Amino acid sequence: MFKYFIILVFPLLLLSAEKTATIKIEGMTCPLCTTAVKKSLKKVDGVIKAKVRLNTKTAIVQYKGKVKEKTLLEAIKRTGYKGTVISVK
Repeated sequence: MFKYFIILVFPLLLLSAEKTATIKIEGMTCPLCTTAVKKSLKKVDGVIKAKVRLNTKTAIVQYKGKVKEKTLLEAIKRTGYKGTVISVK
């Protein structure tokens, strides 16, 4: 019985695990740029939190579920900027 429980529950735990991506963003020049990127990232289903910093030109995005880094980069691209994933934890 316990074996079946593990088989059924373990994949659900993996899907609900939170990840944090650090993304370098090219082209941001003002606080309005960071606001646009942050809003776009927060619209992605599964994103919990997004911080965008102008001084380092990076975004730190916390997300869960089946969110792919490609989806985050597409959200950034919709605002007119290019993102590059630096790390995922």
